[in-house]
Amino acid sequence: MNKSAAFALMACFLLCLTGCSGQTETAGEAPPAQSGRLDTEGEGSAPATEEMDGPFTVDTEIDEVINAPAFGEYGRLLFPVEDGYWSGDTLGELRLTWYNNIDPDETVEIVNTLWQRANAGETVFYDIYTEEEKAADPDKEDTGLFFFRGEPGAKFAVCNAGGGFAYVGAMQDSFPHALELSQKGYNAFALIYRPGAQTACKDLARAIGFIFAHAEELEVDTECYSLWGGSAGARMAAWLGSYGPAAFGGDDLPRPGTVVMQYTGHADYTQEDPPTFACVGENDGIASWRTMERRVAALSALGIPTEFHHYPGLPHGFGLGTGTAAEGWLDQAVAFWEAQMPH
Repeated sequence: MNKSAAFALMACFLLCLTGCSGQTETAGEAPPAQSGRLDTEGEGSAPATEEMDGPFTVDTEIDEVINAPAFGEYGRLLFPVEDGYWSGDTLGELRLTWYNNIDPDETVEIVNTLWQRANAGETVFYDIYTEEEKAADPDKEDTGLFFFRGEPGAKFAVCNAGGGFAYVGAMQDSFPHALELSQKGYNAFALIYRPGAQTACKDLARAIGFIFAHAEELEVDTECYSLWGGSAGARMAAWLGSYGPAAFGGDDLPRPGTVVMQYTGHADYTQEDPPTFACVGENDGIASWRTMERRVAALSALGIPTEFHHYPGLPHGFGLGTGTAAEGWLDQAVAFWEAQMPH
């Protein structure tokens, strides 16, 4: 991508974040009934809290991870499939457009955890579309759910990475969150979706339907599930929270019990929005923390439970915020989610 094209893309992205009214087109037919592949044969159940070792280090070539036999055909989806939005030859050198504070140790822990579990016979990736659907729409080849298994029967979360609806920055914005949630005992999924606001929301709606349809095999509790997201992924979580999966072509299923969103200029909301936890850095040049504060205040005025945090000095895309003023925010978000669960 040349410099002028990159500048134009960034300008378009900034305009979308600051000027979008939050309305999403929801026209179109619902996807066919869910029948995505669910391969649980030989599946193990390694404890979520066990420290995972594996073959990868910060010096491992990213291509080596992508092509690791344990990952099969889905290894390529661990990193953005869209060219031009990431750089670096090794795990330690990984850089993602619009993201900051990428922790190489977290990156290594993520890929080693998935490798260890896949090697042990666990299914760590699920297709959400059938082979026939993917053949009819090849873009659906680049979708699916990475599963970070928690305790059997625990509630589930779906984590949605940002990337300006141009790519999916999962290694900073959804994989770390899903891993942390699984280590706390929750069943966490990280969605790889098609870029574009409408297609992304359709894929999220489809993913929720997939999890509900296969809850028994996945050993997840569907009551009071949560949606998590950063940047564009936060918009996805918020839209599905506001309108429910059916509004985006999915099944007629409950809204999430909690939405957890990071650094987004999303302003749209409804009186039926779920309880919402939000956090953002005060030095975010893409998503103003004041915009986020106003939306949370509006939800609170409606009597919807909320919690909001803004962190001094932090820019956009800080992920878990390890080693920053935001460190520990995920623990607070989990406590907020737990407070919404039926007792």
